[in-house]
Amino acid sequence: MSALSNDPSSLDSLPTPCLVLDADRMDRNITRLRAHLDGLGVGMRPHLKTAKSVEVAQRLMPTAQGPATVSTLQEARRFAAAGVRDILYAVGISPAKLPEILALRAQGVDLAIVLDSVEQAEAVAAASRAAGTAIPALIEIDCDGHRSGVQPGDAARLRAIGSALAQGGALRGVMTHAGGSYGARGAAELRPCADAERDAVLAAARTLKEAGHDCPVISVGSTPTAHHATDLSGVTEVRAGVFVFFDLVMAGIGICSVDDIALSVLATVIGHQRDKGWILVDAGWMAMSRDRGTAKQDVDQGYGLVCDRDGRPYGDLVLVDANQEHGIIALRPGASGALPDLAVGDRVRILPNHACATGAQHDRYHVVRTGSDAVEAVWPRFGGW
Repeated sequence: MSALSNDPSSLDSLPTPCLVLDADRMDRNITRLRAHLDGLGVGMRPHLKTAKSVEVAQRLMPTAQGPATVSTLQEARRFAAAGVRDILYAVGISPAKLPEILALRAQGVDLAIVLDSVEQAEAVAAASRAAGTAIPALIEIDCDGHRSGVQPGDAARLRAIGSALAQGGALRGVMTHAGGSYGARGAAELRPCADAERDAVLAAARTLKEAGHDCPVISVGSTPTAHHATDLSGVTEVRAGVFVFFDLVMAGIGICSVDDIALSVLATVIGHQRDKGWILVDAGWMAMSRDRGTAKQDVDQGYGLVCDRDGRPYGDLVLVDANQEHGIIALRPGASGALPDLAVGDRVRILPNHACATGAQHDRYHVVRTGSDAVEAVWPRFGGW
């Protein structure tokens, strides 16, 4: 039990809204991806941005020291303080953050950064020369036009970044994130996304090597592609994060089933508008987040799919609307059937659209086992930058 373990030990007595983590589902999700990647002969560098919890990270990482991926310096600080020593900060670096990168490295943390421009590389090289120690960097590759990165075929830019880093920093390798895979559906679309992700970094690595630069790390990663890759020859590591909990967006893409989603928000019924077919709960967008990631998918889950207290979905019952602290539960538009008989004071669990966004609204996980209302532990989680 953690320092927060004075919380009530049953779902029936927890203050609501609160975050519930099904440890059985979480463990199954971790085992599934780890086994898949083991079969492909490649290691995992889990992304800890979803969990933001030392206790969850310890179950995700191959060892207590890592490797790990983070998306904020706050995550790097917290996990470094917990003993993680191999960390990739996977957001494009700004020069103002380099002093803290150096400070963490001086504490014995092998903290690497990501960049995609000559300007960033020159700043890293200058900071490295001034400190008398090289800051390792991975060049971000744009594999699908989703966000940032160097085009894999832009040899001139790749060579220029490599040369700028050679003036003081250290080129550790290349990395990419197939964010475009979130728009794909099913294995037939996701497998080509995984192939394109792999091919992009391999092509970029070849260009750098031909220019005389070592490229020891070739890193790919997104939860959809990680689960659908069939050949990762040449890749040294895979990064993924939301797979630890999954969510409704991942279910809509076809990566998991609703029964795999490990995270939910416990809420209490606080009223009814029977003429409108509404049940009101005390979980609004402050508890669920404003993320409406399923709105563009085949099945719109509103602000979340509603389950009974034990985590079993009611079917077509969703959180159709949300105010700051009020949630409105109703049947999905177009659905037939009757509302469940939920009285004021009854409890429900709501599965999130986006586990990262919903998790960010809370400061702790209440850990349960599938089908049990006993809270086994309370694990802190943190936020901030």
